[in-house]
Amino acid sequence: MSFVRACAVAEVPVGTAIPVDLGGDADIAVVNTVDGFFAIRDVCSHGEVPLSEGEIDGCTLECYMHGSRFDLRTGLPLELPAVVPVPVYPVRVDGDHVFIDPDSPIHIQEQ
Repeated sequence: MSFVRACAVAEVPVGTAIPVDLGGDADIAVVNTVDGFFAIRDVCSHGEVPLSEGEIDGCTLECYMHGSRFDLRTGLPLELPAVVPVPVYPVRVDGDHVFIDPDSPIHIQEQ
């Protein structure tokens, strides 16, 4: 795994998400919940809009455009109209910094 610094912990208060640019092909959102930090591809699989602009509820992130909700732990869609999962990424917090491994997306397929 090759973790890279994504942002400072202070940049993402609990209950918020921010887009981060790690210089690769994938747009990634860092999300801070009461359960910790998560990283998810910052594009809704249904409407292709930034998930970082959505609403956080527990370990879910809701797309503001059409209301699809995604599990931040797995990337699986929990609410229509989205039916395709989005990748999530390993996250590590070290001191005041959040690190993501953008080279190891976790793709979970619904059974």
